[in-house]
Order: sequence, then structure tokens, then C-alpha cells
Amino acid sequence: MMLNVLVVGLLVMTSAWSQADEKATVGCPTPQYVFSWNLSGPCFDAPRGGTTQGAPVTLSTEPSAAWKALQAPGLSDFERDRRAILAMTGGYRASFEFVETMGFSTDYTPARPYQSWGTEYVYVVEDRGDFISLQHIMVMVFQNEEGRLSEPMVMKHWRQDWQYEGLELLAYVGKARWQRQRLSRSEVKGRWVQSVYQVDDSPRYASVGRWQHTGSFSAWESETTWRPLPRRESSVRSDYEVLEGVNRHVILPSGWVQEEENLKLVLGDKAQPAAYLAKELGNNRYQRIVDFDFSEGDRYWRETGAYWQLVRQQWTQMFDAHPGFSLRKVKDGKPLFAALFELADKYKGDAFSEAPAQRAVAQILDDYRRE
Repeated sequence: MMLNVLVVGLLVMTSAWSQADEKATVGCPTPQYVFSWNLSGPCFDAPRGGTTQGAPVTLSTEPSAAWKALQAPGLSDFERDRRAILAMTGGYRASFEFVETMGFSTDYTPARPYQSWGTEYVYVVEDRGDFISLQHIMVMVFQNEEGRLSEPMVMKHWRQDWQYEGLELLAYVGKARWQRQRLSRSEVKGRWVQSVYQVDDSPRYASVGRWQHTGSFSAWESETTWRPLPRRESSVRSDYEVLEGVNRHVILPSGWVQEEENLKLVLGDKAQPAAYLAKELGNNRYQRIVDFDFSEGDRYWRETGAYWQLVRQQWTQMFDAHPGFSLRKVKDGKPLFAALFELADKYKGDAFSEAPAQRAVAQILDDYRRE
């Protein structure tokens, strides 16, 4: 098993579509992409994103057991909501696609679309009935030009927590700052708060929404929410500071889709909206796969689960002690996620020792926190 903490969240794979399209860009390709950008004149490069070739996968052709459980008659609204959330667990080919659909200035130039994919397993971390926590872990196998496959590379990915009728959430307010936000009982009645965390369990965004169920799909939609720039953007963009958008999870017989509808927002000095640059649509498709070996992901989570539980506990203590706080992206040349992942490697398996690990994690969080 390989685990490279310095590229966590970055090593996703290119698709056959984007590779073929890259070859077609010579001399300006035939019209590509959607929303009529091909009519506006520019000759787009191939999408940016993954730079490696993934191993072939086999998509499931049958509705999942989780989907069948979700369709059972006579369920309460609450239990059907729970089954929709739990239906996101399992092994998937996860594809990530983003394209800007409009710009808000006369000199606007469309950004290159983003496209990549990976193989990912979603684990249940905790299920207390009205609270469900799901951890995403990528298990990547790469294929070289001769067709030989690499050893699996494991990367702890994002986490999503779901709280039924949660009365508070941790809202992103811009400038790398989060603020605790109280909700009224009438606001959350029959609804779920989804909180999303980054690879190091630091906060990303949170919002409240209601599940809708039909015989064809189940869907949850957030309210309009601020989010910090994702790594796919922060690594190449510095001309805006916030994604303001709606997040939608749609459960299907073959998996699920996360849809995003985002505005790219520039902030003023006091973290107030100053200007919108563009609108972006995202489509993250989780297609259930069969006969893929996720055992290295199982082993990583088994060996590091106690450590990451401690990390989550330390984050929660910090949230409770500091209703508003900011986070440094880097300290002494080291990103926060790198510092925490180095500790995960130190305290995995039999090497885990709660007291020293707790002290080390608490020190890191204190070092990277700003009031």
C-alpha cells in the first residue's frame, strides 16, 4: 500500500474521454463541451484534472440492495431519509466534472473545464439514528503505457456528517473563517443539516435541507451556502475567494450524484460580497462498481480509525471552545493536512497511544488556528 500525504486529494485520474479529446485539440477540435461555448470563438484546451490513467473498472448493472431498502413500502419520512443517506455507502467510480456556464463581465474568458475520476469507498463512521457520519476513502490503481497496474494508493478523502433537525451548524463566512450559526426549531423541522469536512477533518461547509423521495430517485438540496475554494481551484486560481452555491445529492438505483450550482464570488476587505466572476455547474457522479479490491482502504481505515476518531474529537472541542475562528493554510511551510497525516502514519495500528496522540493533535490545531 502506498500513501503519499503531500498529494492527498490531488491524485485523481484522467478519463478516456479527456485523453482522446486532448489529442483532438490540434488545429482546434470539433465543437466540444456544452452550453454553446463552441459558438463563442475560443478554441478550448482539453479539460484540466487527472494526469494518470486508472485501471479498468466494472460498473454494477443491478439496483443496489440499499436502493431496494430505500424503496420499501410503509417507511416513515425519517427512516426513508436515513436510508437515502446510508445508500451513499459502498464502492464507486467517482467522476468529478465542472464547467463555467456564464461570466459577468464584458472581458470574461471561460476557464478550462475540470474533469477527473477515481475509485472510492464510502464507510459508515457512526450511526446514532438521528446522526450519520460517512467517510470517503480513495483507493487508486494506476495503469502505465504498457498496461501494467500499480500497487494501490490510499488517500483519505472528504467526510460528510448528517444531523436530523440539528440546531446549529458551522458556517463558512469567508477569509478562511468559520462561525457557529444557530438555527430555530421551525427552520430545521423535518430537515437534515449536512456538514462537510476536508481530508484532515477541518471544516469546509454546512447547510440545512430537506429530502424528497420518489419511486425514481431521492434528493436532498441545501440552502445557498458559502464554501472556501476547493483544491481543484485554489491550486490554479486567486481571482476570487468564495464559492456561493447550492449542493444537491441525488440517490439513484446505480449509485448517486452530487450536483453543484456555484457562483464564484470576490469579497471586499470586510468579507462582504464585492463582485461575482462567473457561474459554474458541477456534476460528481458516484457509480457503483463490482469486483474492485478495496481491501487496502479497509486496512488503512482499520489501522488509523482510532487516530482519526481522536482528531474528530479534538476538532469538536475546538468548535465548542471557539464559536468563531480562522485557520492558517500553511505554517512553517507545511499545510495543515500534511501535519495531521504525518501523525496518522506515526500513530497507526499498534503504535497508537491515545495520550501522546491527543497532545500532538491538540498542539497542531492550536498552531493552525487564528482567532
